[in-house]
Amino acid sequence: MCANQPKGGAYARQAAMLCQDKAFQLYLDRRRRAKFGIEEAALPDGTHNAEDARDWLIAACKINSRAELDSNQAACQTFRMIRNRFNRWRARGKQ
Repeated sequence: MCANQPKGGAYARQAAMLCQDKAFQLYLDRRRRAKFGIEEAALPDGTHNAEDARDWLIAACKINSRAELDSNQAACQTFRMIRNRFNRWRARGKQ
């Protein structure tokens, strides 16, 4: 691969951008609190960063790298579901 070529395809790039999105990181904070009944004092907004988001996403999609999203159909479907849930959350103005 040439140095100037992006790693992964379209879904890998979308996943990388999503993990950099502060709103997605906030979504993960609030999602974890709601799912596990954690108080905000124990897991405040701003806890998740881009690396945490990446780690969470690859675990949720059962892959080792976001680059796999473009070749693993099941992982890609999971990613699209995650992205859609986040977009619905954002559209409801939960941020």
